[in-house]
Amino acid sequence: MESWKLNMRIWFGGLLLCCVLLHPAFAQNDWTQWRGANRDGVASVSVPDEWPDALTQVWKMPVGEGHAGPLVADGKVFVFARQGEQEVVSCFELQTGKGIWTQKYDAPYEINSAASGHGKGPKSTPVLFAGKVYTLGIGGILSCFDTLTGKQVWQHAFADQFDGALPLYGTAMSPLVVNGMLIAHVGGDDNGALMAFDAETGKMRWTWSEDGPGYASPILATLDGVPQVVTQTQNACVSVALDTGDLLWKIPFATAWYQNAITPVVFQERVIFSGLEKGTAAYRPVRDGDRWTVDPIWENDNVSMYMSSPVLHEGVLYGLAHTQKGHFFALDAKDGTLFWQSKGRQSDQVLMVRVGDMLMCQKEDGTLLMLRASKEKFEPVAEYTVADSPTWAPPAVIDNHVLVKDKTHVTLWRVKK
Repeated sequence: MESWKLNMRIWFGGLLLCCVLLHPAFAQNDWTQWRGANRDGVASVSVPDEWPDALTQVWKMPVGEGHAGPLVADGKVFVFARQGEQEVVSCFELQTGKGIWTQKYDAPYEINSAASGHGKGPKSTPVLFAGKVYTLGIGGILSCFDTLTGKQVWQHAFADQFDGALPLYGTAMSPLVVNGMLIAHVGGDDNGALMAFDAETGKMRWTWSEDGPGYASPILATLDGVPQVVTQTQNACVSVALDTGDLLWKIPFATAWYQNAITPVVFQERVIFSGLEKGTAAYRPVRDGDRWTVDPIWENDNVSMYMSSPVLHEGVLYGLAHTQKGHFFALDAKDGTLFWQSKGRQSDQVLMVRVGDMLMCQKEDGTLLMLRASKEKFEPVAEYTVADSPTWAPPAVIDNHVLVKDKTHVTLWRVKK
């Protein structure tokens, strides 16, 4: 018996060694949804001892327009974009950029003139789960595709159900998959619903229809021992029960032109969120039997976030405030005290990912700024040019590499030499 166990250990160890030898550059390579595997803007990858002078381009592929971020799983890259009047899902080999499959469907869309500079989407980052990729188009078409073949498994359109209602600037929230359910806020201004669907079949599980969608994306949180879905809607920050969709608590919160776009962050039972010209605040939901109350913990009126969701590191919240034409900040997540803020005119928008003790900040002008995650001071470490057109889509950060979606292309960059 002991000899058999020893042989199994040798065989298994050899198998692991072969996997490492076959793919030495892609050791930790899953980026499966909005803001990463845990939906918190944190990449669990190694950090180089020294950042290079420049990144190395591995490959670059045309995919179409849009803000949807690329995803990575099982050695493949998945991209959701627009080509003409169709929304397109594409699958590529991670190492080479070689195309594997492409799936398209008709998705005509007329964008609001106020947002014409950002194009006709899609703006929602897909999600990968159990061999499926789920997309939500700018016009609200929710789809499920098989990741191996690209075959469409199911699809829902909600124009009839919600009388064609859409958010003013197009659908932007990114779906969440949890407990075998796909959760998405569909419909539009004054007429929408947060819905849960069976991820395998597309059958509706529950619906909450008291408010239209915002542009933020929902997260899963466990507060006071209760798992719940937390998100910013058109007019509030809300929580619904994970298993039923019943409203647990609600904080009224509305910004000009209904532009609630910040994904909430949870820290020590506190829910932290922000909005255009509304400051940043933390609330603690408390349960008393079946009744919930929400206690305000702190508010910082000097830091307002608009389209750039923050990240946490060791109790410090880092982000980009929209005032002063964009300035970085660090504040205490416990009490809201501002540690520092940078000079202004940094960027109108930043997609931020924490990598170890570094903050990878993708600006909208095609530059990638590396900041040290320090509460002591604003400390840039390196800056790279990663695109020659706008970079509104969030990057996918994997070990030693970063995938960047610009206006029409996806590029794989290698970090280490």
